[in-house]
Amino acid sequence: MKDNIVHVTVFDKEGCEHVLVAPTDMAMNMMEVCKSYQLPVEGICGGMALCASCHMYVESDHILTEPSEDEHDMLDQAFFVKSNSRLGCQIKITPDIDGLVVKLAPVGE
Repeated sequence: MKDNIVHVTVFDKEGCEHVLVAPTDMAMNMMEVCKSYQLPVEGICGGMALCASCHMYVESDHILTEPSEDEHDMLDQAFFVKSNSRLGCQIKITPDIDGLVVKLAPVGE
């Protein structure tokens, strides 16, 4: 990490790899960063953990903050949930996530 910037890798729903650069000093989250790169993350609720349209899988060994009760509730209603499922809106862009690797979850029908 250099100059308040982290690099994160996102695999989209087709498996294509995208290396994203994100600022740590703007109070952003993974959903917002993915949207800024025009990746297919909806974020319908605007980052309030009220939907699961930013569902993603954490593929790296980063230790993230524990999911809140609201996040657990939303993941309980999401499709294709795995043990490494998180809502992108709840993963804050901090220096600790430099090198994070995530995969966007498929959309449920």
